[in-house]
Amino acid sequence: MMVVAVLLALLAGCSSLGPESAPPPSVDRAETLARQGDNAGAARLYEALAEQNASADRAAFQLRAARAWIAARQPDEAARVLLAAQGGLTPVQTTEAQLLGVEVALARGQAQQAWQELAAFPAPTTAPEASQYWDLKRRAALATGRFVEAVRAHTAQERWLGTPEQLRASRAELMGELRDATEHGAKIDARTAPDALTRGWLELASLAADVARNPNGATSAVEAWRARYPGHPADDVVRTELLGVHVTPQAPTPHVALLLPLGGRQSSAAISVRDGFLTAYYVNAASGRPPVRIYDTSVMSVAQAVAQAAQEGAEFIVGPLTREEVIAASELTGSRPPILALNFLPTERPAPNAFYQFALSPEDEARQAARRALADGNRRGIALVPEGDWGTRVLSAFKDELTMGGGTLIETASYDASHTDYAPAIMQILHISDSNARHKRLESVLGTKLEFQPRRRGDIAFIFAAGEAASERQLRPQLRFYFAGDVPTYATSNAFEPDPNANQDMEGLMFPDMPWMLGGGLADSVHNAARDAWPNGGPRRNRLFAFGFDAYRLAGALRAANGGAISVEGLTGRLSLDTERRVHRELEWAQLQQGQPHALPPRPQS
Repeated sequence: MMVVAVLLALLAGCSSLGPESAPPPSVDRAETLARQGDNAGAARLYEALAEQNASADRAAFQLRAARAWIAARQPDEAARVLLAAQGGLTPVQTTEAQLLGVEVALARGQAQQAWQELAAFPAPTTAPEASQYWDLKRRAALATGRFVEAVRAHTAQERWLGTPEQLRASRAELMGELRDATEHGAKIDARTAPDALTRGWLELASLAADVARNPNGATSAVEAWRARYPGHPADDVVRTELLGVHVTPQAPTPHVALLLPLGGRQSSAAISVRDGFLTAYYVNAASGRPPVRIYDTSVMSVAQAVAQAAQEGAEFIVGPLTREEVIAASELTGSRPPILALNFLPTERPAPNAFYQFALSPEDEARQAARRALADGNRRGIALVPEGDWGTRVLSAFKDELTMGGGTLIETASYDASHTDYAPAIMQILHISDSNARHKRLESVLGTKLEFQPRRRGDIAFIFAAGEAASERQLRPQLRFYFAGDVPTYATSNAFEPDPNANQDMEGLMFPDMPWMLGGGLADSVHNAARDAWPNGGPRRNRLFAFGFDAYRLAGALRAANGGAISVEGLTGRLSLDTERRVHRELEWAQLQQGQPHALPPRPQS
């Protein structure tokens, strides 16, 4: 009995075997609890681990605890932990803590505060912080009724989603959120959308709600949406969620692939190009046009887009758009369909086989301006260009072409386009200061005041004055003020934007431009056809719209020519192909008179 009593006493004194004993906290146990749905238990373990550690490890466990409290729907506990974790955070941890703070505000129903915090927060550029940031911004935008911003945030987040499954889940979630907002009384007006991509998403809000109320009666409306927005990122989700179609991997189907970055910084330009491309598709007879599929290079790499397009049966690829993407496309190895890139490679990079290049190149326009000056009999001149890379490239192209044609560029000067006073550059290049100096010397010799009017240099036959429209509207009157208003002045198309009232001070300026901007038979017929092809007046019809329109027509011409010569009458000019497979545009010439462009003859009379 004594032995039994001793053993019982020993067992009673062993705390690890008592009824209150528990294993020490560990990451594995916390993660197991989270997987089992006990997020509050996981949060407590992470807090315990934070107490046992120091410095960066402590902060890391505190941030895990805060995230677990949010998952447990206890935002006040999360806020308490975040407050305790303020000191000693690394830059990455600081970003994470700020994003968790926004998530706490959303969980508390403080959507406006969350939106304001995100508005003051620079978008991260690394994963997973960037994905979390755009996810929070979408949720905050939806909660505050900013539906256009919600779509933009979703589109930005897609770049950080790695798999097709994640993309599809994200798109289905957005459509469900827009539908729920409509069903809870939100007024979502698709007409407020700035582009077709966003407008398609916003239209899905009421459409998805209609399908939920009447699954069979809304089928025709869903099909009409798909016809209006071919290639829209939500198409697969619409087919599966709204039409109930089981999506299987598509069998290879001959088609033309269009590669564009429909999200991110270049999305506005890409959408204009896409709208022009699809307009050219619509105005062609249905029997004579190949199917088109659109691949978004803002959510996949160029290599992935080309590989996917080829796998799905693309016979010809149009795009990509940006200079970096075009370089990446030119470096691809292995078999692929022919490519019409929508930008030029750097001149030092040779194009691979079956690789065509089409761009709205200001350098090409500068060369045409030089040829025009020579054809007008103006062989000696000066050039004024904006400071920076654009001005340097345009000036170099103009000078090379002028010199090759036997002309001479006597002097050049650059101006700061961010300012409105270009007098220093103008006085320098027109030698106005020399005239003033001669006047002062003469007064000094004669010892008397003389009536005087400065004179510009008299050895120039033309001025090449390149710049954007806003700069040109300042530059041209200042040239006139300094006695150069009578000198023939040439520019590129960048100088012209249609606005008769704003262009009054640019009287006499000559520039080349595309038929789309100057009007005429083809442009007018496309305007009418586009109005009929697009609902609600259609997309914005700028120069990039015309560029996209011509890209479609070029693709057809190149496919038909099979490597031979082409000549296409386009909206961006008369298009032809050189030996390097670069597309060249021959533009029309115009001169501004009373604020309006008036056509100049293709070649001046002798």
